[in-house]
Amino acid sequence: MKQSRTLIYNTILLTATSVLMRIIGLLFQVFLSGKIGSAGIGLFQLIMSVGIFAQTVAISGIRFTTTRLVSEELGKGNIGGVRKTVRSCLMYAAFTGFAASFILFQMSNYLGTGIIGDERTVLSLKLLSMSLPWMAMGTVFAGYFTAVCRVIKSAVVQLFEQLVRIVTVILALQIARHGDLEQMCAAVIAGGIAGETFSFLLILVIYLFDKRRYRGYKVQGDKIPSRMFSIAVPLALSAYARTALTAAENILIPRGFRKSGVSSEEALSSYGIIQGMVFPIITFPSAFFASLSELIVPELTEAQVRGKTEYISVTSTRLLRLCLIFSICVMAVLTEFSDELGTVIYKDPEVGAMIKIFAFLMPIMYLDTVTDGMLRGLGQHMYSMYFNILDSLLCLVLVANVLPKYAVPGYIAILYISEIFNFTLSIGRLMQITKIRFKLGVITKSLLSAFGGVSAARVCVHWIKIPFASVIGLIVSVVISAVVYITLLFLFNTLPEDDIAWIRRIFRHRENAKKQEGH
Repeated sequence: MKQSRTLIYNTILLTATSVLMRIIGLLFQVFLSGKIGSAGIGLFQLIMSVGIFAQTVAISGIRFTTTRLVSEELGKGNIGGVRKTVRSCLMYAAFTGFAASFILFQMSNYLGTGIIGDERTVLSLKLLSMSLPWMAMGTVFAGYFTAVCRVIKSAVVQLFEQLVRIVTVILALQIARHGDLEQMCAAVIAGGIAGETFSFLLILVIYLFDKRRYRGYKVQGDKIPSRMFSIAVPLALSAYARTALTAAENILIPRGFRKSGVSSEEALSSYGIIQGMVFPIITFPSAFFASLSELIVPELTEAQVRGKTEYISVTSTRLLRLCLIFSICVMAVLTEFSDELGTVIYKDPEVGAMIKIFAFLMPIMYLDTVTDGMLRGLGQHMYSMYFNILDSLLCLVLVANVLPKYAVPGYIAILYISEIFNFTLSIGRLMQITKIRFKLGVITKSLLSAFGGVSAARVCVHWIKIPFASVIGLIVSVVISAVVYITLLFLFNTLPEDDIAWIRRIFRHRENAKKQEGH
């Protein structure tokens, strides 16, 4: 029960900060789209397709490695090994971070003009290289705080990082020449440098204070560096392959659009709308399960080290069921209010049409996120990476052959095929190593409840005469949908009594703990 309470409360905590960050990020994305346009967003996405590969090289699997090793040390009771683990991982991250920075800076001209095919990206790539060492070393501390279940510290750092980045971008855009996409994208990258540097310094200071609790403990065994390399190196190599394939895919997408007959600016615009405008909206509600997929890693790792197989099976089943129930509600809301979302947020009906198309993909995407987190927690991270590589290979082949003929409709189909393929492999592996007990009736009842909720919301908002295409109208619609949905779930007995009792026990124990603290 203590493990469950810790998981729930850390999830709530991380979710709250994640939701706040996503709200700020979404508002900032709206601001950026107004400043640099959909073509500028598309150009920035192309820069980041190379940038993300460079970031992958800088990190080289060290965040997950830190979380895994620290969790193992805690699970074995080797408290003294925690500090040595962090120290070893930090040295590894410093090497890979500075190496990635040097390589990206030296190759930026070739990557911008030869690979991406747009010389306006060169300046941004050079600037991006400056943030890589600080990002790499910062991920070590973030992995440590995840493993020790003190996520509030890394969450606060991430929040300040985002605020520093946004303020820097706003100031830099004042200097950049209006309409010059090269300078405007460079201004956005400059904000990233400021944010990464500030967050590294802040989280370093926090860790130096936090690590004092491990003083006086002796290290049992001396295989931490070798264990670190055994996890990080294979993980890094597979991550390189996957990210390189994804980068190649992203670079080919605008080219495929152009081959279908549209202009270069139209191709960038279409790409920017989908990746830079639609996906931030449809993935926004995933904050809860994105947090959970990160926190479940040390939780399951410790359970696995201690041989708690039944706990692993029960927890896996419960999390997948709750994720499915949540994601079906999100799908219904996005489907019903897609036009209003596109109009209110971006004042663009094309965005609303795209939201409706991708809404049906949400349950698969959310379930895949949680499944990947559970696989990593159970030491199946290499399987997860293999599945991602296969997925990227499939996408690369489809992008090269489908987009020149079918353009945007082809790209939509590719995204659906990719998500379904990846999730099928991941859930299949999870079912092999855990005893998941799942009832298909949950899907039917959840669908009926979800679409009943959005229909009731539509009627109520129309009855009280609030404009749907307004911020207030959207908020009221979402709240009514959620209330009706939860009510129908209880009426249909969709939430198992075990899940409800589990949540009640967690909060009852929490209240008792608070009373004892008060006495």
